[in-house]
Amino acid sequence: MTDTRRPTALDLPEADPLPGPTAKYFAVCEEKLGFVPNVLRAYAFDTAKLDAFSAMYNDLMLGDSALTKLEREMIAVVVSAVNRCFYCLTAHGAAVRQLSGDPKLGETLVMNWRVADLPPRQRAMLAFAEKMTRASAEIEEIDRDGLRAQGFSDRDIWDIASVAAFFNMTNRLASATDMRPNDEYHAQAR
Repeated sequence: MTDTRRPTALDLPEADPLPGPTAKYFAVCEEKLGFVPNVLRAYAFDTAKLDAFSAMYNDLMLGDSALTKLEREMIAVVVSAVNRCFYCLTAHGAAVRQLSGDPKLGETLVMNWRVADLPPRQRAMLAFAEKMTRASAEIEEIDRDGLRAQGFSDRDIWDIASVAAFFNMTNRLASATDMRPNDEYHAQAR
């Protein structure tokens, strides 16, 4: 069932009518997901902002990278756990459950990623993302060297940092506007 309430606490109605490309994008979401994610609906009051958000998201989460889609979603969840972002924990926790095929992993990352059964490589990646979230000014070469020791290239480190930075921004926006996750996320991949 599609959530029809406002996606945020702000009174920013969707453009009416939605421009053709945006309407088509929303139709693809409906077809593939069964709903339009509220984060997209929240941006739909200004399609230029929606396009910029979507382009950055798609580049970071779906673009070329040595990081797997699952690893990028894991970073999103760990950053969102530190920031206590209800929207992103719900939506990206569902993505981790779906991509991993492991509902326990999705829940563990939401609650406390340190107790998850993860290989050292992913533990190093998530520790870096967490430190970046809690104290980015304290990142030093030893932190990057720790990632290199686990086989991450400098490009991979850029990708880890970019995904963590993006979700730090979106977490803050979602929290500030009381962005609510679609109800459908709660039951996905359980």
